[in-house]
Amino acid sequence: MKALALFSGGLDSLLAIKIIKDLGVDVLALHFNIGFGAKRDKSEILRQRLDQVGVELKIVDIRKQFFEDVLFKPKFGYGKYFNPCIDCHANMFSHALGMLESQGASFVISGEVLGQRPKSQRAEALGQVERLCEANGLIVRPMSAKLLPISIPEQRGWIDREKLLDIHGRGRERQLQLVKEYGLEYYERPGGGCLLTETSVANKIKDIQAHREVVFEDMELVKFGRYMILPDGGRCVIARNAEENERLDFKHPKMSKIELLDCIGPLGLVENNASERDKQLAIELTLLYGKSEADKNYQVRFEGREFQAMAFESKEKAKEFLIKE
Repeated sequence: MKALALFSGGLDSLLAIKIIKDLGVDVLALHFNIGFGAKRDKSEILRQRLDQVGVELKIVDIRKQFFEDVLFKPKFGYGKYFNPCIDCHANMFSHALGMLESQGASFVISGEVLGQRPKSQRAEALGQVERLCEANGLIVRPMSAKLLPISIPEQRGWIDREKLLDIHGRGRERQLQLVKEYGLEYYERPGGGCLLTETSVANKIKDIQAHREVVFEDMELVKFGRYMILPDGGRCVIARNAEENERLDFKHPKMSKIELLDCIGPLGLVENNASERDKQLAIELTLLYGKSEADKNYQVRFEGREFQAMAFESKEKAKEFLIKE
């Protein structure tokens, strides 16, 4: 018997995998990359956690599909920010259920705990997820299984329901007790989560959505850099450090790059349909956050041209353009 596990990297999903594996079921952990799980590659960290329970990891990139089918049209709406949790979970389950045959598996498990999250882990929400993804009883939630309707794997004796758990609510006492029992050293502490639940990311997406058509490349744009709204309505993003320079250095159909040629500093992006005044300001702001001196000209590359420009007058005044977070 084999199961596919939705693995976020969190403690609950790790414990759920351990519980099912101890029942003699082979488990393959699936980590679905929707583009908003983290700002950095977590694959090695995820593998380190799974090594403790002897389970392999398969990362599945669904960023484009999530962007096109889920993010802007959730059937069950958003949480407090821009998080379509119910639809997102159903989408992941749909992918996992669709992989059962190819992976030689019979059912899907997850680490969801009844009552732990107010939007997506109510009993009603779990039912909505199952109907959306047409689970047909093939989803098992080992952490709270005894509090939920019996699943097909339990009915058919593939797994012993009596060895599943009945955890409810937001407390972590029982999970931490299991950590000790299993001797787990590497697990995610409470507090991590989807970037769509961060105010800064949510506000940026909402701003772009109100301003113009949102494109797939905006998924990176909202995660990095200083996001600015310029006087004539143009949007500008300026990296904060070398890592963000790399993350923002990609081709965006609606943005033009601002590259500093003789000044160490950030990469800037400004909308290619912005006014000339906003473009000039974006260049000056990019220079401001570099190692520049006042009243000195620096060489800049922008929209196929190289020319000289000066830095904006002050970082204090530049704060006026930052989006409110």
